[in-house]
Amino acid sequence: MLDRDLAELYGIKTRVLKQAVKRNMDRFPKDFMFEMTGKEIDGMVSQNVIPSKSYFGGAAPFCFTEQGVTMLSCILNSKTAIEVNIRVVRVFVKVREYALTHKEILLQLAKLEKEVKGNSKDIENIFAVLKELIEKDAKPSPRNRIGFKQYD
Repeated sequence: MLDRDLAELYGIKTRVLKQAVKRNMDRFPKDFMFEMTGKEIDGMVSQNVIPSKSYFGGAAPFCFTEQGVTMLSCILNSKTAIEVNIRVVRVFVKVREYALTHKEILLQLAKLEKEVKGNSKDIENIFAVLKELIEKDAKPSPRNRIGFKQYD
């Protein structure tokens, strides 16, 4: 997200947001936040993502990843930033619970799969024995004939 959009979301001016970030640069590694280059700005203008370079107010905008947005809500002191920070923490807790639930389901499916694989051999053996019994019954067994016998 761009600094301008986040400032609007938090109800502060972009200048205030940038000052807070610059005072706390050690909290924003490259995977949390980066400053947009002139070439990237030109690319956004040429693709009509933004109307013109003046949209940024003359300064290169800061771009924040989701971790950067979380860190930003920690360093800003507005009421909105505090509320956003609380919401983000709650969302992370829900995501963790959701992931753990799915992990348990996946473990149970793996266990069930192992049981089915083990049982498949038993089922194959049962069918093989049944097939032998059916084939055995289908063949006429040699019997002693009943009745009058002739001898040469």
